[in-house]
Amino acid sequence: MNAASEQTLTGGCLCGALRYEARGEPTFTGHCYCSDCRKASGSGFIPFMMYPAAQLTIAGASRVHETDLGGGRVAHRNSCSVCHSLVFGGVRGESEWHTLYAGTLDKPERFVPTVAIYTQGKPDWAIVPEGVAVRARGTS
Repeated sequence: MNAASEQTLTGGCLCGALRYEARGEPTFTGHCYCSDCRKASGSGFIPFMMYPAAQLTIAGASRVHETDLGGGRVAHRNSCSVCHSLVFGGVRGESEWHTLYAGTLDKPERFVPTVAIYTQGKPDWAIVPEGVAVRARGTS
């Protein structure tokens, strides 16, 4: 893909203090229905996009919250230091991959989920969109 045709997505928090730019196509997109994502979002799932860190530019201060997921896995969720909106996952400068939360996109219509993960415990009211691949566990 040449630079002229490269997709760029922008987004950020509610107040605008924490912003990002994502270049190129996401590695994958979807909805996560795990209990951690449900509680972090206050919803039935988190819509997310996975990007290599090298394809992202993140500007502004964030607060990182760590959640022990068990089995040696830790979730790192970043919220705006000002308005506390949940914006992205991963550790800046350390993580090879980051998740961007699709609700933070400037143009949310550009998000197209392809997979629903950790659906085994989702509440009945948390609907999986038609045509989305379903995985009871993660993406692997």
